[in-house]
Amino acid sequence: MSQEFTAQMSMRAGRWRLYVVLLNTTDPWPEHTFAPAPIPTFTDRARALSGLGFEPVPGAEWIWTEYSETLDDPASPVCLIAAVQVRSRAEADA
Repeated sequence: MSQEFTAQMSMRAGRWRLYVVLLNTTDPWPEHTFAPAPIPTFTDRARALSGLGFEPVPGAEWIWTEYSETLDDPASPVCLIAAVQVRSRAEADA
């Protein structure tokens, strides 16, 4: 069974950024920054994950969460974070 990780996507400085969370390591997290555009499509996200050496776990779905930029301020701008469970493509191919 391959090890699962969480991939997350958020916007920073006007660009969407996709990264794979690697716990218990000091290694940099694999990361992809998209060109300025609306929210990346499912296909864009799949290509970016593949380029980082990962793929969604079979049956996994992207889950979107919103939070306030300023906690407890309902007038604060909303920020979005998307997450999906992924696995290494190398382990999946083995």
